[in-house]
Amino acid sequence: MDVQRLRVLRELADRGSVTAVAAALSYTPSAISQQLKILGAEVGLVLTEPDGRGIRLTEAGKVLAAEAEHVLTALARAEAAMARLRAEPQGRVRIALFQSAARMMAAGLLSRLDDEPGVELELRDVDMVPAQVPALAAEFDIVVTHRDEHTEPPRYVTEGRWQVEPLLREPLDVVMPREHPLANRDGVALVELADEEWLGVQVGWPVDDVLRSLAIQTGTNPRVVQRINDFSVTEELVAAGRGIALLPRWSTDLRGGRLVNVPITGVRAARLIEAVLRPSAAQRPAVATVLAAVRAEAAEIASR
Repeated sequence: MDVQRLRVLRELADRGSVTAVAAALSYTPSAISQQLKILGAEVGLVLTEPDGRGIRLTEAGKVLAAEAEHVLTALARAEAAMARLRAEPQGRVRIALFQSAARMMAAGLLSRLDDEPGVELELRDVDMVPAQVPALAAEFDIVVTHRDEHTEPPRYVTEGRWQVEPLLREPLDVVMPREHPLANRDGVALVELADEEWLGVQVGWPVDDVLRSLAIQTGTNPRVVQRINDFSVTEELVAAGRGIALLPRWSTDLRGGRLVNVPITGVRAARLIEAVLRPSAAQRPAVATVLAAVRAEAAEIASR
């Protein structure tokens, strides 16, 4: 089997379409389709099947894509061993962080890499949901993502094709104006907030998943009046008295004391923050160096 064809199959598994694979590998879509047909002929199995106007992997295709990752990881490991013999870690590493993680970690991460002149770090803040992580892991070397700890683990956790590094369990608190009647409490139950107006995020995004999980557990039905994904906008609206919000404890700006975060009592509310990457990417010395810096920065945040 040709390694490049295995790479094409792996990319299709992660990116989902021939067009996306062609753009990523700088081929034409017809060339990608031809490579997939040749690979199927080489193994004697049907690897793809029609799916609407596109194609999807058959069970045989999924199995071979998983094995392709092992092959490409072994090649990357060999290349990394040679790189370690030649020089210090060097090269560009692309990392995608969801927006509040970028606020919380980006500056510290860049500072940690100041002593690694050979490593060029490219940071990108990306508004992401768990379902988008595999495609992002195909585009970036490292993806820092988040998910509700109570929901079903997403594909990148269950399939085992990605390296998943737990970083933080960040509690979520109710954030309210300092003058709110409950602002001086050590904790508040969701049922006490039944009459409040809430500022949420788009349906299906991790913080909304947490709010819905809490609603199910407590029997409440929070009244969401606005849905905004940018937490800095939400913080300003809360400070202006336009509602309360469920926000992460360590990455929320309390606006110079204008806001107060109050823990939720009776239930656990948190998001899990993880670094996700392809095992083959993890073999690159420069990527390993950046991943170590991500772990160290997360550990310092948790200790604070």
